Amino acid sequence: MRLRIKLKIINSYFFKLFLFFAVFFSSYAVKAEDILALYKYLHANPELSWQEDKTADLLANKLEKLGFDVSRGIGKKGVVAIYENGEGPTLMIRADMDGLPVEEKTNLPYASKVRSINRSGIEVPVMHACGHDIHMAVLIGSANELIERSKEWSGTLIMILQPAEEVGQGSLAMLRDGLFEKFPRPDFNLALHVGSAGPAGSIGYHLGYSMANVDSVDIIVEGIGGHGAYPHTTVDPIVLSSQIVLALQTIVSREINPLEPAVVTVGSIHGGLKHNIIPDEVKLQLTLRSYSDDVRNKTISNINRIVRGQAIAAGLPNDKMPTVILKDEHTPALYNDPDFSNKVLDFIRNEIGPENVHEIPAVMGGEDFGRFGRQEPKIPSFLFWLGGVSKDDWERYQKGEITLASNHSPFFAPIPQPTLSTGVSAITSSAIGLLQNKK
Repeated sequence: MRLRIKLKIINSYFFKLFLFFAVFFSSYAVKAEDILALYKYLHANPELSWQEDKTADLLANKLEKLGFDVSRGIGKKGVVAIYENGEGPTLMIRADMDGLPVEEKTNLPYASKVRSINRSGIEVPVMHACGHDIHMAVLIGSANELIERSKEWSGTLIMILQPAEEVGQGSLAMLRDGLFEKFPRPDFNLALHVGSAGPAGSIGYHLGYSMANVDSVDIIVEGIGGHGAYPHTTVDPIVLSSQIVLALQTIVSREINPLEPAVVTVGSIHGGLKHNIIPDEVKLQLTLRSYSDDVRNKTISNINRIVRGQAIAAGLPNDKMPTVILKDEHTPALYNDPDFSNKVLDFIRNEIGPENVHEIPAVMGGEDFGRFGRQEPKIPSFLFWLGGVSKDDWERYQKGEITLASNHSPFFAPIPQPTLSTGVSAITSSAIGLLQNKK
């Protein structure tokens, strides 16, 4: 009789345990499906920079339902969601929202077919070719996890949905709108970026300078036009522009310390309309890349000096000196604070396994997340890379059999899983680790 009672008790215990895990994993499956569905919707419905109205509204509503105090329209289109959970540090987690004017060629069933009018009034295709759809879905998934596990952490959580990353202006707009004055100033900043730098299920990182200063420069070269048959009566801006292009190459090769990374690329030259006419004007467009502010400033200064020097050598009068225009689309270099980054990496390794966390080289691409950490006093910040390549494709890539579509490619398509779940696990474990409940 006693044995039967004991067996009943044991059976009852295991039955309850079974029910607990059944409910838990069922709940997890539902959440995973919800995040996957959200990702596919976002991918199929991208919005250009400064046009993220529907995206921002959708995600703001989701954060409100989770219990966050949500503010809309910060920096025009940005969203700030705050969840206060007792005493402790303040952590900001950021995701960007905008898509790119790229025509998608992935052939996915949820591929974007969206077309929009850009800021120049031109109809263009739109695609999440940089993975911001992944970033947003991970943020919502992480927010959900952190609310459900709120007993494990203490402090203030700030979720940022940022517009206009692709034009390097969104973070600046939010800061100018009082992001760190109207809302709690974070003690730490955290973000991720999906890419093809590793297989899905892995995390890549680089300490220190990880992404570049990005500057756009326009140069308007004036000349004295005329008939192509009588070049001696002109000052040819095409020849002058060619000399400027060549002279600019000496900045990196001869004027910047070889140990300091820098890029000066002339990406566009436009001038002239007909074979036998020497034009009055040529326009050049440049992209500049660097890590340190000193290198950035020196590069810009040298461009101005070289352009003017070449114009003087060509015999142009003072009233026709070239115009050098530094565009306002500057994206500051991303600096991953080593101490803070290593702390976060420990949490991530414990969560997904050290074998899935790898150091990778810095890149010359730009990301305006770095601007948040530069606000004095500087805020320790860390952006890590989320692998998005299937295991089979990664192995084939490692063997040199295929190339991988990069960010901004019309073929860029991270596999949703385990990319999404890895991102949620990495962000959630990092947040709980940083906001540990000391009670």
